[in-house]
Amino acid sequence: MTTLPDEFDPDDNFGHAFGDEADIDEEAALEAVAWQWLLLVNPGDEDAALQQFASFREALAEAGEDAEPTALLRDAIDWKAGFFVAEDDPHALVDALDELAARFGLRIDWDLDDDAVDDADVGTLINIAFDRLREHHYTLWTWETGSDHHAGWITRQRDDEALRLVAGALGFHVRTGAG
Repeated sequence: MTTLPDEFDPDDNFGHAFGDEADIDEEAALEAVAWQWLLLVNPGDEDAALQQFASFREALAEAGEDAEPTALLRDAIDWKAGFFVAEDDPHALVDALDELAARFGLRIDWDLDDDAVDDADVGTLINIAFDRLREHHYTLWTWETGSDHHAGWITRQRDDEALRLVAGALGFHVRTGAG
């Protein structure tokens, strides 16, 4: 019988799932979870997920043991299935989300003119996009970047629970909308 340690580490989601003698290929496990995540952020587009997965694997091999999976995945999907924009750049956010929504045949009604976008708060714009996408059964996700940037992606609403689990296993601290 195995005993559990006294302290729980929420970032080590599966740390106690296997005994010390288990021969686990952590890179293969990371790749498997990353693949599932890419399928979720590319709903209905396995070809795009495959291209992004190849990019992720190449970057992972180059980074070696110093790899930061969230950064590598962010780079693999940027402007293809996700966005990473500065907090003070509402135009970049609108452009990125318009591009991502178009992948699903959707158009976000921002209800703002160009001058209003200049003065808009990025968090407010994210919440507008979240509401508009929900009308079509999609979810706009954001994650904590640890910087003055906003980042996220769009998934099908029916995949909300799966996305929370898979993203959490990869180290993404996600929330819907601007949180």
